[in-house]
Amino acid sequence: MRSGRGNVIPGILALAVALLAGASASAATLEEIVSAVVEVKTIITPDGQTVQSLGRERAGSGVVIDEDGLILTIGYLMVEAQAAAVTTNAGRTVPATVVGYDHVTGFGVLRAIEPLKIKPLAFGRSTDVKERDPVLIASHGGADMVTPAFVVAKREFAGNWEYLLDEAIFTTPPHPAWSGAALISREGKLLGIGSLIVGDAAGNGAATPGNMFVPIDRLLPILGDLIADGRVAGAGQPWLGIAADEVRGRLIVSRVTPEGPGEKAGIRRGDEILGVAGAAPRSLADFYRKVWATGAAGATVPLDVEHGGEKRRIDVKSMNRLDHLKLKSTL
Repeated sequence: MRSGRGNVIPGILALAVALLAGASASAATLEEIVSAVVEVKTIITPDGQTVQSLGRERAGSGVVIDEDGLILTIGYLMVEAQAAAVTTNAGRTVPATVVGYDHVTGFGVLRAIEPLKIKPLAFGRSTDVKERDPVLIASHGGADMVTPAFVVAKREFAGNWEYLLDEAIFTTPPHPAWSGAALISREGKLLGIGSLIVGDAAGNGAATPGNMFVPIDRLLPILGDLIADGRVAGAGQPWLGIAADEVRGRLIVSRVTPEGPGEKAGIRRGDEILGVAGAAPRSLADFYRKVWATGAAGATVPLDVEHGGEKRRIDVKSMNRLDHLKLKSTL
């Protein structure tokens, strides 16, 4: 999940400027747009549940979305943070506080402790994005870290950390610093936040490296809750603490979160997931939907598993993922 940093292709700025709406688009216009993309650095609480997989020190990008310094980023950069700071493209560094995190979308929100005096990036409509649309991808670092790309797919994405987007945006070629990067339309508006680099962006089995973005339309329905309470209202989806991977048509448990619901119930690494209450999942995404259909967080999820030739039914008492994380120091 962590992104690298590299130089853009020489001459790329001229192409990026050309993608902006209107023949009169200028380098100054591009600079103004990408000034809203800032660097985000965080230090995670030592006993955080995500330290082992994501590290204690994290860095990426975020996007200023209001005049008071509210910053949208990808959540894995800031979840369980005990300290955070943002740095503008002008080199100004300002401490920030964690506002909220949403596991369902993957969004995280921070706020600079003082106004950044940066024009926020306006929201576009990710539902209007179509395959083959030209876009810009911008990470922190100014116009030098802007690359043009094309949308190659809008499709479902399932991650083995119990994460599912009904529709994510995939672009190519890949940006070298994708974590929290801004996906920007030809009109200079925010369409999504960078989450991953993938080897098959088109989703057709071909080697098409690119990036996956969380669509901006997923933010508006939850932003008020994140600002007010640090999390989305309600019990949330049932979380099992099980990482499963599709291996030749089978769902195999590759990791069980220590002290999570799955481990407590007896799920083990290497278990094959055969079904949820007797219904066999067709895919990882289908498995999640079957689990979430059992009820809200706290529901008991009956899993059918096989290990070493032995089949068994294991009832897993689910929980809200946020209740397992170390969020009290920041939220």
